[in-house]
Amino acid sequence: MKLNELRTFLGRDWDETAAFIRSSLKSDIDLLNVTNEAILSNSGKQLRPILSLLIARACSGKGATMDSIRFAAASELLHNATLLHDDVADESKERRGMPTVMSLLGGPASVLIGDFWLVRAVDAILSADSGTGRVIRVFSKTLSDLAEGEMLQLQKAGTGDTDEADYYRIIYSKTASLFEAAAESAAISVGAGEEMLQAVRKYAVEIGLAFQIKDDMFDYSMTSDSIGKPVGIDLDEQKITMPLLGALASATPEEAREIRRKVASIHETPSYKDEIRSFVLEKDGLAYACRKMEGHVSDAVKAISVLPDSEERDYLVKIAEYIAVRNR
Repeated sequence: MKLNELRTFLGRDWDETAAFIRSSLKSDIDLLNVTNEAILSNSGKQLRPILSLLIARACSGKGATMDSIRFAAASELLHNATLLHDDVADESKERRGMPTVMSLLGGPASVLIGDFWLVRAVDAILSADSGTGRVIRVFSKTLSDLAEGEMLQLQKAGTGDTDEADYYRIIYSKTASLFEAAAESAAISVGAGEEMLQAVRKYAVEIGLAFQIKDDMFDYSMTSDSIGKPVGIDLDEQKITMPLLGALASATPEEAREIRRKVASIHETPSYKDEIRSFVLEKDGLAYACRKMEGHVSDAVKAISVLPDSEERDYLVKIAEYIAVRNR
């Protein structure tokens, strides 16, 4: 499955969402307009608004509403706001194969533009005809989750003691929470009942977890050229992710302690990076991570079995399967 296939299937709903995002970002500041246009032209998968529209249509059995479009747009605006902020926190020079705003205009400008996208996401929600209060709370929780996830990850970076529970809290907060917000707001936009609401929330969380585990696998299994973004940076940032957790699970206590010490000391001894990567590959850490990811994909598909039969539900299943096999 290709994501363009989904955009074509969504048709006018997708066109209106894309137009709403673009119109939301208009300003009388030329530099802001030029920068926003550059971001939009390199906008990545746009998976969250696609997911949001599919869920709205799957739950309603009729189609998306204008509020569905507003909330789908808000999910993409918020996502890009967080990326602009993340690039500053991570000192990222490149994203999706292109220079970041931070590298071109500096960190302060990237933060300010991220703030602009964030405010426009809030404006999109506030322009809705109904459900505004509920959806604001949903997105507010997501922003809180994002901040807590970043801080927990930072706290764990120097200690090397991240366990699987810590890892899951971090990736829920930093990735799955926004998928959840996109799904929940979509269901709210069409007045879905509680059973459907819980089903799509579960689905979104599971694919969000699977999505991040797959991303973390790339850091050990792919090259920068093959996926269009830098790899190997997780260890540079002292992150213990699922492939490494899988390798540690099959190591002796002494081996595990030594590897964790090396992760915590990687800034002082950069050569540890290659040793840790070899350890993950030798201990089949990637296979462990793959099993975990496939379990989340399976749980996501099961969660939406309560939705009525529809092409939209079929596409939601295909998205879950796509996450497991994507190579970028």
